[in-house]
Amino acid sequence: MKRRNKLKILNDPIYGFITIPNELIFDLIEHPYFQRLRRISQMGLSYLVYPGAHHTRFHHALGGMYLMQNTVRILRFKGVSITEEEENALYIAILLHDIGHGPFSHAMEHSIVEKVAHEEISLLFMQEMNLEFNGSLTLAIEIFKGTYTRTFLHQLISGQLDMDRMDYLKRDSFYTGVAEGNVNSERLITMLNVKDEKLVVEEKGIYSVEKFLLSRRLMYWQVYLHKTSLVAENLLIRVLKRAKELVESGTNLRCSDSLLFFLKNKIELKGFTEQVLYKFSLLDDYDIVSAMKNWMHEEDFVLSKLCAMLINRDLLKVKIKDKAFSIAKLEKHNLKFRNKYHISTYEASYFVFGGSVVNQAYYQDRENIHILRKTGKIIDIVQATDQFNLRALSKPVIKHFICYPKNED
Repeated sequence: MKRRNKLKILNDPIYGFITIPNELIFDLIEHPYFQRLRRISQMGLSYLVYPGAHHTRFHHALGGMYLMQNTVRILRFKGVSITEEEENALYIAILLHDIGHGPFSHAMEHSIVEKVAHEEISLLFMQEMNLEFNGSLTLAIEIFKGTYTRTFLHQLISGQLDMDRMDYLKRDSFYTGVAEGNVNSERLITMLNVKDEKLVVEEKGIYSVEKFLLSRRLMYWQVYLHKTSLVAENLLIRVLKRAKELVESGTNLRCSDSLLFFLKNKIELKGFTEQVLYKFSLLDDYDIVSAMKNWMHEEDFVLSKLCAMLINRDLLKVKIKDKAFSIAKLEKHNLKFRNKYHISTYEASYFVFGGSVVNQAYYQDRENIHILRKTGKIIDIVQATDQFNLRALSKPVIKHFICYPKNED
């Protein structure tokens, strides 16, 4: 019987050729849980703003693994000891770090299930796959959770200068065409080092870190928190909320069995059994889009109109400013809309609502980005830089928005 070749080379538009390092990694990529990421968009509904933003979590996971391979090579060259087992665990952890994302990535987080972050679901998937792969993921899980003794390994997976951020900024910049996010990941990785088991950046890499943090700030305003993406994601959340209300009241909605399961059941972390996890693994973007195409024709005014808005990209008007909008302004638009369509105040609230967004490129109270001076001293990036704008990037900027139907001014 001919043995299957599992040492494949993939072609990526960002980095070129990506090599699958071993058979275990190949088998993980081939697993249905991971293949599902092909059907989960990386940037939710951002393609409604940037038409090229159709890349998936699958692309991103492979990109993160590629950057991790480069990082391991650079750190070993600098004398950092990384065992073969630790190396493999790093590849597994970065490959599977986003496997718990639901449909449209962050757009529907906490909506499909109740108050369960995608990282918690990723961990459940990894633990389930660890049983299937005879404990091969044990060390990767420890690194992912941050319980492994060597701190810098976790920082490479989940830190303020990790492979996750390095890839998504560069990748999202590429697919949206927003040049401000195009970080120099190769330079950043080359400047990494380890001191006292913690990740540091060599002093000569300080300007690359500054550019990285500035790119992160700009990408959030221009892309991730773009006002059109913002209103689209809020509409999508409201679609699911309304669908759940209708199902609870006895309405039969046409959708996939897996989606119907989560509409009917309130699932929290403690209720995430093996069967529920399997149901979740069957959910992807296609379930939601297919359901919305059906629900456009439902009798319920709220659900049908919300779905039509998203399917046809006929979205709400959105305004953003530094101060919160008054309740009177919300009520004014609510009154106009409910009088126009003869609906209740509550039903109109699905189309007239406000909220706020926060943009903070750097958190000084979390695992900081440390600069390694030539003297051997370690200091935080904010103290090391001579750029005043970097201090500003460590402070949260809050903006407020209001959404309401067009032609309702």
